[in-house]
Amino acid sequence: MSEKNLRMIVGLGNPGDAYKDTRHNIGFMAADAVAEYFSIPFDKKKFDALIGRGQIGDTEVILAKPLSYMNLSGFPARRIADWFRISGRDMLVVHDDIDLAFGRIKIKEKGGDGGHKGVRSLTDAFGGGDFIRLRIGVGRSEKEINTADYVLGKFTGEEKKLLEQILANVRDAVVTVLCKGTKEGMNLFNCSKSMMI
Repeated sequence: MSEKNLRMIVGLGNPGDAYKDTRHNIGFMAADAVAEYFSIPFDKKKFDALIGRGQIGDTEVILAKPLSYMNLSGFPARRIADWFRISGRDMLVVHDDIDLAFGRIKIKEKGGDGGHKGVRSLTDAFGGGDFIRLRIGVGRSEKEINTADYVLGKFTGEEKKLLEQILANVRDAVVTVLCKGTKEGMNLFNCSKSMMI
C-alpha cells in the first residue's frame, strides 16, 4: 500500500463540541483549514481518527485528526502511518504551543515533546521524535490560571478575529514544508514576521 511521495499531516486536538474553538484544538482547526482550501474531505473514520486523502501541489497527502483525545493521539496516528506505510520522517504534526506568542508559527524537524502531551504520545508511539512539528502559538494567560484550564479555554473575541489570518499563515507553512522542504519552511516562518496578523 506504500506510494511514492505520500505524506501525512496530523492535526492534534480533542474530539467533541465541548472542546470546539479551544486553544488546544488549533491543530484540528489547522487541519480543517488545509482540508477546506485543498478540497480534501475527511470522508473516512478509521483507526479512531478522521482521515482525508488528497493532493497538495505534486504531493499526495493523508490528513488525519485523531479522535482518541490529545494525550492518546499517537496510537491512531501510528496505525494510520503503518496502514499507508508512511514513516515518521514523512509526517507533519500541527499543534498548539503556549511558549510561542499568539499567532506565531515555528517549524521544527525533530526533538522532544516540550511538555505537550499529544506530541509526547506521538513520540512514544513512533519510538522517537523523528517527525516534523508545526507549532502554533497560543501564548500564555496574563492572569494566574492553571495551564490546563487556559489551553482548554476558548479563544477570546479579539483572538477569534485573528484566527482566519493565522490559519491562512499555517496553511501556507504546511504547503511550503510539503512542496519546498522543511528548511525553506523554517527560513520563511520561524521568525517574528510569521505573525502577520
